[in-house]
Amino acid sequence: MSTMNSEVYDALISAGADETKAREAAKSVAQYDSDVGDIKTSLADIKASLRVIQWMFGFTLAFVVALTWRTFQ
Repeated sequence: MSTMNSEVYDALISAGADETKAREAAKSVAQYDSDVGDIKTSLADIKASLRVIQWMFGFTLAFVVALTWRTFQ
């Protein structure tokens, strides 16, 4: 069951829109808001994974530099 943004619905009705069209428009706005929230959550997960990968790369690079330095000294 879809939720409906009542503020959008009321604004459309007061602007003179048809009741069924206003209801469907309000439902689509609510669905859009839900989709944006899902995208933000996914983006936060990707950013967290990227931070871990950056730390792993930094550690590996430091280890390789240290081994190279020790080998040629």
